[in-house]
Amino acid sequence: MAKFLIGLVAGILLAGLAAIIAVFAIVRLGERPPEVRENSVLILDLEGEIHERAPLTIPLPFFEEKAPLTTSDLWRLVRTAETDSRIKAVVLMPGRIEAGWAKLQEIHASLTRLAKSGKPVAAYLRSPSTREYYLATAAGRVYMSPEDLLDLKGLRAELTYFRGTLDKLGVQVEIEHAGKYKDYGDMFTRTAMSPETREVLNSILDELYAHLAQSVAAGRKKTPEEVRAIIDDGPFLARQALSRGLVDSLLYEDQALSEVAQKTAVGPLSRVNARSYLRAVAAADALGGPNRAALVVGEGSITRGPATEFEADGGIRAPQFIQTLRQVGRDPGIRAVVVRIDSPGGDSFASDEIWREMNALSKRKPLVFSLSDEAASGGYYIAMTGDPVVAYPGTFTGSIGVFFGKVNLRGLYDKLGIRKQLLTRGRFAAIDSDYEPLSEAARRKLREGVEDNYRAFVQKVAEARKRKFEEVEPLAQGRVWLGTQAKRNGLVDELGGLDRAVELVREKAKIPRAQRITLVVYPPKRSLFEKLMSRSSQSTGPEWLRAFLRRWPVTVFTNGGFLRLMPYSITVK
Repeated sequence: MAKFLIGLVAGILLAGLAAIIAVFAIVRLGERPPEVRENSVLILDLEGEIHERAPLTIPLPFFEEKAPLTTSDLWRLVRTAETDSRIKAVVLMPGRIEAGWAKLQEIHASLTRLAKSGKPVAAYLRSPSTREYYLATAAGRVYMSPEDLLDLKGLRAELTYFRGTLDKLGVQVEIEHAGKYKDYGDMFTRTAMSPETREVLNSILDELYAHLAQSVAAGRKKTPEEVRAIIDDGPFLARQALSRGLVDSLLYEDQALSEVAQKTAVGPLSRVNARSYLRAVAAADALGGPNRAALVVGEGSITRGPATEFEADGGIRAPQFIQTLRQVGRDPGIRAVVVRIDSPGGDSFASDEIWREMNALSKRKPLVFSLSDEAASGGYYIAMTGDPVVAYPGTFTGSIGVFFGKVNLRGLYDKLGIRKQLLTRGRFAAIDSDYEPLSEAARRKLREGVEDNYRAFVQKVAEARKRKFEEVEPLAQGRVWLGTQAKRNGLVDELGGLDRAVELVREKAKIPRAQRITLVVYPPKRSLFEKLMSRSSQSTGPEWLRAFLRRWPVTVFTNGGFLRLMPYSITVK
């Protein structure tokens, strides 16, 4: 009876919430787009995670004001503001931003382009870290509060190893991999980084640090050597940042905005925030045009997944993603396609299914790939159609390799007093059992499959990049490359972001430069109301756990499997 009452109450509350959201959604549909006044200043108040694919939205005023913006949203905002006569200036106000260096480079490049067009760009920093300050260097003037801290002190990479903990628990993780750099399992099988891992991470830090120093030097009119020397003295109190030439003025927010208004020489400016301006821009774009291009976004780990609706937070599920690609391919109104990839890879066979559909789409529409923070392993594999591949200098890509992983929990079961008995028919029936270690024969069997899968991966890359197998294989070995390194090694075609990807697809589709291209994002944004009404809306557990499982497919820890997955998650701070 108690369970029935709890279920009844929960159902009533859920229905009530859905009804409230539905009412607001209906009201919102009848609203006019926000008005952008003459002599406005666009406030880019960025904070939190920047997604490639739009997260679920809640059609309630408070939540809409806090809704995170996607990379393509920001690109569209800045590009529109560049030619919008109503926008007299743009002020970047970043909070603590959670994004990889590729996304940051996209935003930085967009702001730099805007500043070069002659439109004033300023930045007002609030307790900035290196990420926020990097973005601010694209602005003409940088402001801070008089009593604040600039946390600029260099970069670091950290790896965590679980071998000691697993030994205490009686858990053994067994990994077979192809490629000496495909060191995914090291976090479970080692207590410290291998020489190969150290080599890769040092090369990544060197490239990113050089880019950071060059960007700060260009923005602050210093030499890279001067910037490196300054960073060695960080972090900085506001007055120290001013004395070292890292910021221009120490003002409070209202004072900084007043100074920006004075420099435009048009009098007081009306503030318009990014989300309101985006709604106004979207209303104008809704009118469409003859030149519509799809921006297909693939974000998260690649899995086979259940054949259900394309979840907004479920990574790249092969059946749903393939359905999206086919929908775009069949649409006669779509003239070209940019596929935006932000994925560490995942299931080997799911990656291959998506790769095949990408090739089919390439035969129907002009196609260009734009790589975001990471397009590694399976995320790189699905872009190997022979079409142009554009990456940022800070994109993590490559990782051309394969591994098989399984967990042996027998030691843990013994500690817990759990005993299993296995009855088998077939020589390798227990090859993926969590109660038996791999025998030498089973290990040879898996090694054979891993090596074959690896050769197929390298061969597809070689064909797509129009090179010989022998030329590509030394660049494979599971090694993660930054975009700059991948470009030097011929693994990507160009360095750039959405601007360059759109220009390339324009050329392939033979759309005149004078004609406007309207990007249509797939999959479209979904609201919480739509999710509540969906049968596939089951999502439980704390956010940190769901984020972990989104990146590391659960098959890694249970049934084992062949995986084209980036060996580690890199967060350079």
